[in-house]
Amino acid sequence: MVAWLNSPRFPRVEEADENGLLALGGVLHPERLLLAYRSGIFPWSSDPVITWWSPDPRAVFPLDTFRAHSSVARSARRGNWHFTLDADFAGVMRGCAELTPRRDGTWINDDFLAAYQELHRRGSAHSVEVWEGRSLIGGLYGVTVGGFFGGESMFNRRPDASKAALAHLVAHLCVAKFTLLDAQVMSPHLERMGAIAMPRRDYLARLQAALEVPATFGVTPGAPAPPRP
Repeated sequence: MVAWLNSPRFPRVEEADENGLLALGGVLHPERLLLAYRSGIFPWSSDPVITWWSPDPRAVFPLDTFRAHSSVARSARRGNWHFTLDADFAGVMRGCAELTPRRDGTWINDDFLAAYQELHRRGSAHSVEVWEGRSLIGGLYGVTVGGFFGGESMFNRRPDASKAALAHLVAHLCVAKFTLLDAQVMSPHLERMGAIAMPRRDYLARLQAALEVPATFGVTPGAPAPPRP
């Protein structure tokens, strides 16, 4: 039976149901969110109550072998795209929440917007932006703890823009010495982008190791700063 959160602690992830649903209720306070990510857990909705998940297997992007599709580079050159980090976190979240012909619903409501923007203000949530001129055409955001980046959502307003954001993120994480890029729940779309499925037991071991890595998301000293829009 899925637990109802009535204490500061989460249930053991092994208690999640076959779909990965672990618990209901609680709040989206920054401390609660960071505890969840450190424990291999993430929230996925808050209507009517918050749901907390720890799926098995887990989707991850392997940083050491990731390769973006050649069409991404062509699209970026053709559109003269440029990239920034943390230049418009709120704009990226709003882009991820947009309804589109392919996405007729979203879990990113006002509660999520407020909670993750507070994490961003505290330095624990970050974004990648893709620009065409001064127009934000794609991006992604996620949560960082140590050498762990927990990807939350991505969007595009041009073909390949979200893939370009991912490629830029992977390159940046490698330079910044991150060791784990989480993609949460495997899907055919993520698999086409290069995600692999990892047993939860292996994921948790990788997570604990990543949490000990003294990585920071900010631009690495000596590395060129990304261009501004």
